[in-house]
Amino acid sequence: MKYKKGFLVIKPDSDSNDYIGSRVFLAGSIEMGNSIDWQSNVIDEMKDSNITIYNPRRDKWNSEWEQLERSPEFNFQVNWELNRLDQSDLILMYFLPDTKSPISLLELGLYATSGKIIVVCPDGFWRKGNVQIICTRNNIPLFNNLEDGIGALRTKISMLNN
Repeated sequence: MKYKKGFLVIKPDSDSNDYIGSRVFLAGSIEMGNSIDWQSNVIDEMKDSNITIYNPRRDKWNSEWEQLERSPEFNFQVNWELNRLDQSDLILMYFLPDTKSPISLLELGLYATSGKIIVVCPDGFWRKGNVQIICTRNNIPLFNNLEDGIGALRTKISMLNN
């Protein structure tokens, strides 16, 4: 069932095919659950919007899962993320300083030409120069702080909803 108005958050461990309004994927630093939960901040800031947020951060992540395709839990997580990235209207990608975020860098490369990414990459991210160049080459909005990235997300959502 698809809804027209409201706010919905979908995580891999509470998967649903329903959605409300524009679909936004929160890509970026998680570091196997060891980085700050910036996704909750975005969700709190956006809860007055008519959107569905796809949040890949699980409530319960098991770091003992084998990181191989044959591992059912790992395979589900990776495919869930790739499917939701494809389905999303917008992707907010946040690279936290003091993280490596290799999967987020991979996702930036995969979706750089999609026209649906907003990137936040503060000073201190170890590969900020690479992120800047990819954003410049692909005309991706790039911000130094999460607040400005959320502002750009609000603007793009309002453009999609008009």
